[in-house]
Formats: sequence, C-alpha cells, structure tokens
Amino acid sequence: MNIFTDINPAAWIDRNMPDSWRPYARLMRLDRPIGTWLLLLPCWWSLALVEGAPWLSGLFYALLFAIGALIMRGAGCVVNDIYDRNIDKMVERTSIRPLASGEVTLWQALVFLAVLLLIGLGILFCFNKTTLYTAIISLALVFTYPLMKRITWWPQLFLGFTFNWGALLGWAALTGSIGMATIPLYLGGVVWTLAYDTLYAHQDKRDDLAVGVKSTALLFGDKSRPIIALFYIAALGFFALAGLAAQMHGLFYKGLVIAGLQAAWHLALWRMDDPADCLKRFKASRDFGLIILAAILLGHWPV
Repeated sequence: MNIFTDINPAAWIDRNMPDSWRPYARLMRLDRPIGTWLLLLPCWWSLALVEGAPWLSGLFYALLFAIGALIMRGAGCVVNDIYDRNIDKMVERTSIRPLASGEVTLWQALVFLAVLLLIGLGILFCFNKTTLYTAIISLALVFTYPLMKRITWWPQLFLGFTFNWGALLGWAALTGSIGMATIPLYLGGVVWTLAYDTLYAHQDKRDDLAVGVKSTALLFGDKSRPIIALFYIAALGFFALAGLAAQMHGLFYKGLVIAGLQAAWHLALWRMDDPADCLKRFKASRDFGLIILAAILLGHWPV
C-alpha cells in the first residue's frame, strides 16, 4: 500500500549519510529545506532593509542567520514531533516520522534537542545584546506553537508569530535596535504565513478531523481561496508600509507587484483537495519570499 508522506525515501540523506545519522537528519527535516527558507527569509529581509549598512557585515550576519535558521528550524521540528508523537502515528503523512515510527526514542530526541539549542545559543553570542535578548524571547513561541492546534482554530497565526521573528532580528543585528520599519515587516510576514500555512494545512484536513486537531484549513473550508487572497493582499500592504518607513525607491514597489502576481498565479491554480498540489503551492512560498528580498535590495538601488 502506498502511503502519502512528505518524507522522500530516496532523499540525499539516505544516499550520503551514515545509517545512525539518518533518523536525526529526518527529525530536523534536512531533506525538506523549505521550512528553513521560510524561517530564514524574514531575517534576510530585515538585514536588507537597513540602508547604508556595511556590506561585509551584512554578508557575515546573513551567513550566521542561515546557519541559525537551519539549527533552530531543526529544533522546532524536534519540539513539534515530541508533542505530536502520538498524533503523528494516526496521520498518514506523518506516520513514518522518526518519533512516531519508533526509529528515535523520546529520550534520544530530548538529548538531540538540547544539543541543537546549545548550538543555537552559541551562534547567538556572535550578535549584539539586543539581537541576543530578542532572539531568546522567541523560544517561548518555539515551545508553545506546536500546542496551539489543540486549543485554537488559528495555529497558523502562532506559526506566523514564531517564524517571522527574524524580521526583528536582522535590523537589530546591524543597528543594535528594533527599527520602526521592522514592525510592519514582521506583521506582513505573519499574514504571509497565514496564507502559505493554510495552503499547507489542507493536506491534512481528513486526518485532522479524525484526530481532533484544529487548523485554519478546517476553519475556512471551501472559503479558503478568497481568504488566503486577502491574507496575501494584507501582507503586501504591510510590506509596502515597511518600504515607506525605510524610504525605499520605486523598484521596491514594482517588486511587490511581481510578488503579488506570483501568489495570485499559484492560488488560482491551487487544487485544495489534492494533498500533493497543496504541498506544491506551499513550496512556492519560498519564491514569493525571494521576490520580496529582491524587491528590498532593489529598493535601495540608486535611481
């Protein structure tokens, strides 16, 4: 029997890693980098938003954020799988995850989580105090977000609060403060996450109903497409406000239009009852985020 799963048994980790490492790589979702991209991009947006920053410093922090996003996305996945290990057994897409399948024990996962958090803390010590303290606050979100699907229809909103924290950190890394432009940038990222993670959640509608967990996909149902469209419009509006606060040039706003067209294209083609298509449209969110990054960079270009 074929099982619908987001784990690719032919992924590079199975070809290139020692057997004993593979369950931990899958626990971190190293074979599925989309989550790392979605965590990283708000950090890069925030870095790029700072006009006149030394480019060497910007590249250095961009690299640190990339490593940190990989580690902390992995830590967040471990936390999620620890909380959901019994639920995951009952969901087709997640039933062969390492904890759900018994490939990794709870104790092993806890030790691995501690190692990842220590590495993440070590990376944070490379930043200034404002960035360090602001990042530490986000741990409260990392540890509580996975519980939200049990108590609210809006777990995607809490994912947005968590995954876009980097929109505050990039600016802080370069300036030592939380700039006004980062607030609408953060809010835009939160609403963007509501859009893409509702697309993602439509994969699991049947299983979520069966096990009793909540999502915006179940809340919105057949009305999801127009609601997601409103989320994208709101996100672009917040990004435009961030551009105004950062005194972006006209190329930035043209980039926002391109991002909006990309989102509209995928939303129009989306088949909400096809799990594979839901995953495909969700993965296209990385390209939307990269377009926003390019727009910010171009928005500083002399005209």
